[in-house]
Amino acid sequence: MNRSLKTYQGQDIRNVAFVGHAHCGKTTLISALLQAAKMTERLGRVDDGSAVTAYDEEDVARRTTMQNALAFAEWHNVKINFVDTPGFPMFVHEARAALLPVEAALLIVNAACGVEAMTRRVWRFGEEFNLPRVIVVNQMDHPRADHQRTLNALREGFGRQVVPVQLPILEGNGQNPVFRGVVDLVTMQAFVYEPDGSGCGRLSEIPVRLREEATEAHQALVELVAEGKDELMEEYFREGTIPEEHLIVALHEAIREDRIFPVLFSSGLRNVGSDHLLDFLQVYAPSPVERVPVAARGAVESVGVPDSEAEMVLRKVDDREPLSLYVFKTMSDPFAGRISFFKVFSGVAKCDAPVTNYTHHSAERLAHLTVMQGRTASPIGELHAGDVGAVAKLRETFTGDTLGDAGHEIYFDPVTMPEPAVTYAIEPKTRADEEKLAPAVHKLMEEDLMVRFYRDAATHEFLLAGSGQPHIESIVHRLRRRYHTEVTLKAPKVPYRETIRAGASAQGRHKKQSGGHGQYGDCWVRLEPLPLGGGFEFVNEIFGGAIPRSFIPAVEKGIQEAAARGWLAGFPMVDFRAVLFDGSYHDVDSNELSFRLAGRLAFRNCMEQSRPVLLEPLMRVEIEAPETYTGVLMGDLTGRRGRVQGMGAGRGTTIIRAEVPMAEMLTYGATLTSLTQGMGSFHMEMARYDVVPPASAEKVIASAHKQVHPDDES
Repeated sequence: MNRSLKTYQGQDIRNVAFVGHAHCGKTTLISALLQAAKMTERLGRVDDGSAVTAYDEEDVARRTTMQNALAFAEWHNVKINFVDTPGFPMFVHEARAALLPVEAALLIVNAACGVEAMTRRVWRFGEEFNLPRVIVVNQMDHPRADHQRTLNALREGFGRQVVPVQLPILEGNGQNPVFRGVVDLVTMQAFVYEPDGSGCGRLSEIPVRLREEATEAHQALVELVAEGKDELMEEYFREGTIPEEHLIVALHEAIREDRIFPVLFSSGLRNVGSDHLLDFLQVYAPSPVERVPVAARGAVESVGVPDSEAEMVLRKVDDREPLSLYVFKTMSDPFAGRISFFKVFSGVAKCDAPVTNYTHHSAERLAHLTVMQGRTASPIGELHAGDVGAVAKLRETFTGDTLGDAGHEIYFDPVTMPEPAVTYAIEPKTRADEEKLAPAVHKLMEEDLMVRFYRDAATHEFLLAGSGQPHIESIVHRLRRRYHTEVTLKAPKVPYRETIRAGASAQGRHKKQSGGHGQYGDCWVRLEPLPLGGGFEFVNEIFGGAIPRSFIPAVEKGIQEAAARGWLAGFPMVDFRAVLFDGSYHDVDSNELSFRLAGRLAFRNCMEQSRPVLLEPLMRVEIEAPETYTGVLMGDLTGRRGRVQGMGAGRGTTIIRAEVPMAEMLTYGATLTSLTQGMGSFHMEMARYDVVPPASAEKVIASAHKQVHPDDES
């Protein structure tokens, strides 16, 4: 809807991230809040692509959120900024990054499924960022919704501080009661909603059947709020309760201090409870100015001093402080170019104002300040401390950068990203695609910091790395839809290595005579095994001039060239020492080429005696899933030749740590999703190389040989 945009002071702003497990209804709930606040004319839906924060072509096609998206509502003279986040394990890095620019996390829980794997994971993110958390039990219209079971699971998982501030009003008997409204346990009033989807409740009396339950729940809420403050406890014991005006202030403070995690109820699809949720955020969610001063790093004055040693400074969220912005998201738009989303941590950002990019030491200009409603940008004159906005076409600014007034340099630490878990080889289909590939991928890398694109020095393949198979597939689809670049994904080549287990000595003699000057090189080489990780060593033990010094580097080069081609399966030979200890030469026919070829021959002759073996890369894997899947996952890891290193327990989850061969983990993401019904997540990183066990050697060597010689049927 078209409306004039006003600017808001920090005390009138609320920044909230919507987090939770996949398909808990975050995007639909935001659409309901926007419709209830009259920011949109109708209730947007995910399934038809009309939801405000589901504008990316991949989000619409897959009907799920894969990237953070922003929207805002103006409600009773307060601006509430929403950050919609993904709930799938493969995209959880986006949800974690969304917590830096907000002051509260809204944990959305599916009323039918209760506490799920990602519910626990994003809860821990909230603890990591020290954010107040408000819990919304959504999809109360679901036929299998059970609010009491969900509430019990929340308390079991997150402690007794989880307390309802509402009760759901359910009408009808039997298996499918209708969710009609909520009871506010602070004001002790009921709000009933019509089935028109307007999102606006009608004030009503508390139903008779709920009055006793509401009174008990109100008393439990008052007691929990009073526990944290002596003066409230005294008032509670003196009066037997806490007056509503005092309770509102005390509840706001308890939420801000993480002493209470309130629970509300809603249905985004039916737009029930939406306006009351907006009221709750307006009154109880902390504003940016209530945030403790933000920690940042001061300017590094001495050359050579690492940024990590810079003095820590605190910056208040205040208009009177020097301007400082943190860029928390980047979006590439085909028309507007690069759009940078930022949080104003201090000062006032004004349109067309010059700023300095502290990270890259470059000058920028905030030429077109906007606020984002999904993909729609609306111009605005200025943004005060605590607000979020966007600006297009900054030249050298990327996600994680800090900008601000010249002469007041500070650096906000960016959110650290985990290493990619899955890597695929990528091949352009045509020469035209090859020319477009690198620029297109680098634009996507600006948007998504989890994407890696590089050429493998060992296999000479272009590799695309990401958090999982669905993540990689979404990148490929964006390449095709957005940048008209067609590519083929292939399982990457596993970077096997070869080594030796025994020492051996052999002669390499190259002799060729074809008229005129001939070729002659003769060397004796001894190969010796080194410990794993020892690399390659070359030792010259020639004495008495058996081989001239000028030809010795050629022998070393010949050995390295032969080692690069391997012996068993064509992979580089590592962890050995080559000792050149004897040889002979010809005054006329010897040259560098001859001794290089002699070095190759000597290496190959040694390999026949030195018991070569194949080394495979092992991945350090950490898997988290509900406890009920522990046995299945352990059995699957054993079948993949994995070695379990240890186990740990979380709140209702099991964490399994193991080392597994890389070749067995290339498509593990899809397997884990299938085994755990989407409730598991994993992270892996390179651990080390190890010798392939004898029981698996024949099969693994055959597979490795196939990588190097795909057309060899032998």
